[in-house]
Amino acid sequence: MAQIPNLDNAPLNLSSLREQSQRELLNILKSVRGRKCVVIDPKLSGSLSLLIQTSLLKESDAELRHLSSERLQTECSKVLYIVRSQLNLMKLISSNIQNDISKGLQKEYFIYFVPRRTVVCEKILEEEKIHKMVTIGEYPLYVMPLDEDVVSFELDLAYKDCIVDGDTSSLWHIAKAIHKLEFSFGVIPNIKAKGKSALKVVDILNRMQVEEPVDSSNTGVPEINTIILLDREVDMVTPMCFPLTYEGILDEVLRINNGAVELDASIMGAQQDGKKMKVPLNSSDKLYKEIRDLQFGVVMQILREKAMSMKQDYAEISTTRTVSELKDFVKKLNSLPEVSRHINLAQHLFAFTSKASFSGRLDIEQTILECQAYDICFEYIEEMIHKQEPIVNVLRVLVLFSITNGGLVKKHFDYLRRELLHSYGFEHMFTLNNLEKAGLFKKQEAKGNWPNINRALKLLVDENDPSNPSDISYIFSGYAPLSIRLVQHAIRSGWHPIEEILKLLPGPHLELKRGGYSNVSSLDTARSIPASLERTMDGHRTLVLVVFIGGVTLGEISALRFLSSQEGMGYDFIVGTTKVVNGDTLLETLMSNAS
Repeated sequence: MAQIPNLDNAPLNLSSLREQSQRELLNILKSVRGRKCVVIDPKLSGSLSLLIQTSLLKESDAELRHLSSERLQTECSKVLYIVRSQLNLMKLISSNIQNDISKGLQKEYFIYFVPRRTVVCEKILEEEKIHKMVTIGEYPLYVMPLDEDVVSFELDLAYKDCIVDGDTSSLWHIAKAIHKLEFSFGVIPNIKAKGKSALKVVDILNRMQVEEPVDSSNTGVPEINTIILLDREVDMVTPMCFPLTYEGILDEVLRINNGAVELDASIMGAQQDGKKMKVPLNSSDKLYKEIRDLQFGVVMQILREKAMSMKQDYAEISTTRTVSELKDFVKKLNSLPEVSRHINLAQHLFAFTSKASFSGRLDIEQTILECQAYDICFEYIEEMIHKQEPIVNVLRVLVLFSITNGGLVKKHFDYLRRELLHSYGFEHMFTLNNLEKAGLFKKQEAKGNWPNINRALKLLVDENDPSNPSDISYIFSGYAPLSIRLVQHAIRSGWHPIEEILKLLPGPHLELKRGGYSNVSSLDTARSIPASLERTMDGHRTLVLVVFIGGVTLGEISALRFLSSQEGMGYDFIVGTTKVVNGDTLLETLMSNAS
């Protein structure tokens, strides 16, 4: 099955965006005539695999390599680097070119920056005395469709950059990506934003519309009615919780990266011990699309029923008489690979979810979210440290505990900090400092706002029937993701009725209309304009783009899909994100070994 997702059923014409990016890439390859060695930044290879088949790249007379610290061995006289604008990558490229020079090799070098060149990177090339030997260009890949309803800006360090390092360069990229969408689909008339970074993105976006206006006479009525921008900082509770959907658990256990998981072939029933294989996971797989947002227990039941049905079909094949009966059987046979693929994956996940430690983890999460039994929660974290559980597991529970309590009392804060450093090594001083800077692990200065937020937004809901849920809380075992509750309020009646609750969450907020497809140059002139999200009256569904600055979890994506599927809900959602994350991957960017 192709790894490139099928976008035919997307609520926006994302295929045209992808085709444009494909053309731009192929034009870059064609611009370097003759045989060439194309050296790709490893962090980009996953993204590019969602964009274009490797065979198409090779057809451009290209030999493909990954950029690494090892010397580049190639007979090609032309070397084309496709890389992000990262300083460490400039050092690797410089080292490769200097190695060629020392051997007396004469080659042509091309560096294409994704999505744009930076002065700092060019300065490094100058310092390394190779800038005159390279031709520099840009590959403006700002938006990457991951699936029918998800686009990524592929900025995996955006949360750390903005919150810990104070580096807001990623916000320009996000605004540029949204502006690029507007050139294709029209100026988005309604904006809602919550969080410091979200407001900065709106400001940059409005300035871009003044400097490089989208001509509304070309685009017609905007296809996207509203954009809701949310800082990840506004809701750091949700990523720390463990999702119970099939897709969410797959990601937590096996890590979905660029729409695929890499795992041992033996898990998929192949007789190849030690061999790795990639399993694509996107809407192109019809069964996956049907089950990914359901609770894992429900998925197990569905797969069991499908397996039983197939067994019965096989038993009946001997009595098949007519051609049409045979055709029906063959049709069912075609879905067999999908069913067996997901049965194998589900069996692997079941080995994880059936452990006592898993249910223990869910229980402690629930207790923390309810702000009950402070001492029991504290002792649970203490025990995790003493058992030497993976540090990222400990930090997830600790961060959840700290946020919901508005921090830890000084005595407990100092004690856990000391225990973590003794157990996991003093190199994690850097990690803990980053967590403090981000406000994720801190000393309690006053009682936290979590109980008030929880009550006002009805975040804890009595268990839904998992096979027929009525609320988004089914995704996290009775907890409704705070971020998605904000989206629900935004589309129902705007944020004005929950103004006081929004003030308890990090960062400012705004709602504005960009009147007529107007050019509002500054937020100051636009802040006071109310914006309500109106559903179209002619039966069309209203399209809402929800942008997460700092990452979105698969649980939140499932929650938006659930909302969209509800009867009487006239909205479709497209998710835009700096990266698809989970609690582990988000915290790992703050850890000392994150690069």
